[in-house]
Amino acid sequence: MKIVLATGNRGKLREFKKMCDVEVIAFSDILGNIDIVEDADSFKGNALIKARTIYEKLEDSEAIVVSDDSGISLPLLGGVPGIYSARYAGEGATDKENLYKLVDTIKEIGVEQTPAYYTAAIAIVSRYGEYVVHGWMHGEALATTRGEKGFGYDPMFVPFGYDKTLGELDDEVKKAISHRAKALALAKPIIRLLAINYKGKR
Repeated sequence: MKIVLATGNRGKLREFKKMCDVEVIAFSDILGNIDIVEDADSFKGNALIKARTIYEKLEDSEAIVVSDDSGISLPLLGGVPGIYSARYAGEGATDKENLYKLVDTIKEIGVEQTPAYYTAAIAIVSRYGEYVVHGWMHGEALATTRGEKGFGYDPMFVPFGYDKTLGELDDEVKKAISHRAKALALAKPIIRLLAINYKGKR
């Protein structure tokens, strides 16, 4: 049995490995680079697309594929960027380009900060079926950036109950409060049960 993470985002891979207490292999270490078209209309749909695609390409019935799709949503903007968070500044945009486009958008509206929330959907695909869990983190999006830690929109997001951005907070704090950590807490029991099934069928 092997657990394969279906993401090409190195920031997500590092974060996932820090949170997970089992060995995780990046799909690219096995299959190389693969472009996956994420054209669903929800985080859940896109997470399933990625997990299903990698599971099929692996052609390995012993694999458990785990995929994450996540992003930030601002009610002030009608939920934007939402599922388009990774390409808010256009296809192939860097994290910095997406970040500063959202900062500029908030500035143009004329506010210094506005409510926002992160969503994470984690999909798990194996020979025993498909599962999806969600996690959320609420806070404020700033019209500026602070801190160099994390990735993506972290330097502009202040979680409720804190006065620092995710770009300033220590990893241990983020590990406890992040949307991905909350989703992973729900995914871990599923992964453990699947692992037991795999061992029992040998």
